[in-house]
Amino acid sequence: MKHVIALDVGGTGMKAALVAADGTLLHEARRATGRERGAEAVVETIQEFAAELLELGRQRFGATASAAGVAVPGIVDAENGIAVYAANLGWRDVPMRELLGRRLGGIPVALGHDVRTGGLAEGRIGAGRGADRFLFVPLGTGIAGAIGIAGRIEAGAHGYAGEIGHIVVRPGGPACGCGQRGCLETLASASAVSRAWAAASGDPEADAADCAKAVESGDARAREVWLAAIGALADGLVTAITLLDPRTLIIGGGLAEAGETLFTPLRTAVEERVTFQRLPHIVPAALGDTAGCLGAGLLAWDLLATEVPA
Repeated sequence: MKHVIALDVGGTGMKAALVAADGTLLHEARRATGRERGAEAVVETIQEFAAELLELGRQRFGATASAAGVAVPGIVDAENGIAVYAANLGWRDVPMRELLGRRLGGIPVALGHDVRTGGLAEGRIGAGRGADRFLFVPLGTGIAGAIGIAGRIEAGAHGYAGEIGHIVVRPGGPACGCGQRGCLETLASASAVSRAWAAASGDPEADAADCAKAVESGDARAREVWLAAIGALADGLVTAITLLDPRTLIIGGGLAEAGETLFTPLRTAVEERVTFQRLPHIVPAALGDTAGCLGAGLLAWDLLATEVPA
């Protein structure tokens, strides 16, 4: 059976799969990233994991994988196959495509940014299926975005398109790692809500999920924290809507797990802020933590589709 290798590399864990042409996951596996061992060890683990999948595919399906796709965090030069920089993994300028291609016997390898790759899957086969223009925004440790246009993800001229988390929504607000103050992700990410609720509740162990539960139980302090984050998020999303005019706005990540506790007030807040703009459909992500892996598989199949036969 014809198949490709898909790898989604995260800060703590890696997800991998063998993916059929129709998107079916033929085999799934997970492994710790082991970033505490250093960048070189992580890169070697990625290569070993991919090589194991290559051999498993041969044994199980009687054929070598046709291609591989890998999604990695940080700054990515997808065109040249280089993992430029990832703060949480400690690497710089890793020629990922070249290294994996060599380890996998010369099969084609596609490299992608983790959020854009997850967005590709959500847009093409997940919550955005059928939408010609969509924006995928995962609310996790930080906030990023993937701009979908006609089934593909727009990376921008320098690979930085979609960084909605660094739109300044509260000038002079909390300091952000990017060097600005009041960035969206300092106020509306899962991490930001966790910090705010830990401070408001007096429980240093409290997190965003605890805040959502407290909101559902009617806690006034939790509601204040929650609505402050939603207000900041709505401001950032309206800026994105104004610039991009998406048909569908897909919200994922940890905060989206709160369901309608998030989506009902968020839809209201966005609607209150728009004037001439057309409201997109605001929907939860559908693929969960498999989005990156599925997207890596799509990158591999797309690479095969664009190759010119010799």
